[in-house]
Amino acid sequence: MRNTEQAKAAVSATPGGGVDWRAVFAFPNPVNEYAARITAGLVVLLAVATLLSGFGWGLVLIAAGFWLRVLFGPRISPLALLSVKVLAPRIGHARLVAGPPKRFAQGIGAALTTAAVVLYFTGFAPAAWILLGLLIVAASLEAFVGFCLGCVIFGFLQQRGLIPEDICEACNNITLRQS
Repeated sequence: MRNTEQAKAAVSATPGGGVDWRAVFAFPNPVNEYAARITAGLVVLLAVATLLSGFGWGLVLIAAGFWLRVLFGPRISPLALLSVKVLAPRIGHARLVAGPPKRFAQGIGAALTTAAVVLYFTGFAPAAWILLGLLIVAASLEAFVGFCLGCVIFGFLQQRGLIPEDICEACNNITLRQS
């Protein structure tokens, strides 16, 4: 189901009269790898600007962006919308990859930046900047090299049985992967 269809489904009532919460919190699967890489590049730009300026509220903006992407996919996040709707289509064709590992990677970014926010505003700014530096490294790997560290961790956890196989069948079955 496409993102716009998911959003429409979320606001329409279910047969029982409620909201379809799975549609509200849906994440696309598959996702366009180019859009994910562009979003990571925008995160790098914002994070480097925040680090160089020492602007603590920049940490809040970065964390909020990650949480929006984790919870709602690219439908609400300004960086993801710019990537998906404006920049990635200019590249041309999409390269589709599994969505669950990308969502997991966004979750790691959300946790890391949330911890940085807490550290910064409780007086441990140097530790917050170190976490932001780690985020810059991971997002740079995704943006510039196409190496998704969060996706690798997802795969490792899935191989160890900590993430159920049915969460991402394409991650388990090489015949389902896009080339």
